[in-house]
Amino acid sequence: MSSFTTGIFIVVVLLALLAIGMPIAFALGLTALLAVLLFLGPAQLDFFGDFVFNSLNNFTLLAIPLFIFMGAVFGGSKASEDLFEAGHVWLSRIRGGLAMSSVVASALFAALCGSSAATAAAIGRVAIPEMRKRGYSNRVSTGAVVAGGTLGILIPPSVTLILYGIATEQSIGQLFMGGVVPGILITLFFCVWISIAVLLERRGVVAARSGTQEVEDIAEVESFPWKERFKILLKVVPFIALIAGVLGALYLGFATPSEAAAVGAFLALVLVVVMYRSMTWKRFSSILLESTGESTMVMMIVAFSAVLGTVMSFLAIPQDLALLIAELEINRWWVMLIINLFLLVLGFFLPPVSIILMVTPVLFPIITALQFDPIWFGVIMTINMEMGLITPPVGLNLYVVKGIAPDIPLSEILIGSMPYVVILGLSIVFFSFFPGLITWLPELLFTR
Repeated sequence: MSSFTTGIFIVVVLLALLAIGMPIAFALGLTALLAVLLFLGPAQLDFFGDFVFNSLNNFTLLAIPLFIFMGAVFGGSKASEDLFEAGHVWLSRIRGGLAMSSVVASALFAALCGSSAATAAAIGRVAIPEMRKRGYSNRVSTGAVVAGGTLGILIPPSVTLILYGIATEQSIGQLFMGGVVPGILITLFFCVWISIAVLLERRGVVAARSGTQEVEDIAEVESFPWKERFKILLKVVPFIALIAGVLGALYLGFATPSEAAAVGAFLALVLVVVMYRSMTWKRFSSILLESTGESTMVMMIVAFSAVLGTVMSFLAIPQDLALLIAELEINRWWVMLIINLFLLVLGFFLPPVSIILMVTPVLFPIITALQFDPIWFGVIMTINMEMGLITPPVGLNLYVVKGIAPDIPLSEILIGSMPYVVILGLSIVFFSFFPGLITWLPELLFTR
């Protein structure tokens, strides 16, 4: 049996197990076990157990539960309210500023937790009721939160980029730096669309009323004195200082990702306790249980996907596929287009963590053979994963926002999110034309 036939068989088995509803980690583990038995032989079963252990015996993986804990601490506090309020006060003079403030608050909160769902939930609980109360439509208010939440996996610290770095043996610090400029620019792109959407909706209201009565201005512009603007900054400066301190220690080489995550998690807990004085033993126990459950899920996926990737590597499936594509007389950008379409389709059904760990061992040899920068591709892949978070049928952020605002039809949330899918797709094209926007900071701060 050729390596391609073997690869197709493994993929079909995995998809079949996922289709019948088996949890992702167990589907990966069972597929890997069958591959070992069928293609490497029963004598290699010891390999399965050993590699499950070895794949988790990695100090860098400690960063994942620590950043998850850090996000859970902030998610259960009033930090999201302060971030949203600060964004509102500073952007209030801009039409659509309240929706923009939810995106900006999401970007800042993303730098505290690294989780898309946590970002959407934390900001959405505060932002959506406020936007609806001030006349924003359901589509604009939910779309801004759904899209803003996706920044959680792009702006560092990002669990997705950590896993990509581990899977490809790339510098996590460089990957984090690579996500900074795209994160800022995509935040700006989202805000530009909000301005356009609010303007279009206002014109629609005017046209519908045909000038027969006074039009109630949607997204009414507010004004706050400078004194209040600077006062509100005092509430968010500690969070910004924490972000700068943790990431600065990482980028300047004072700490490894795991050490930076440990310091960040401890300081986050202290900051929340001191500022809000609302941490109880019951709440702390809940945070620990929540973090442990999510971390365990991620670690199981890490372990079994690593085993499956290693089995496929032993069978030379990724290597042969990379060699075949490299020898084809086809422009490498057509290959990149196909890869992105493939990732987008996977994103319709699977969460980012699973996709990163399942396909990176296969795609990475292709990327390197075609001479694409691995740091650049890691960020592009993450932006693609953002699209999957806001597209059905398994768009996680759609259902998070639906849970926050159950009276809003899912169809309205979906329509509100679609323009942001287009923006993310165009962003991939934009960063393909200007890859230096991703690679500039990593090359500036690190010796490549």
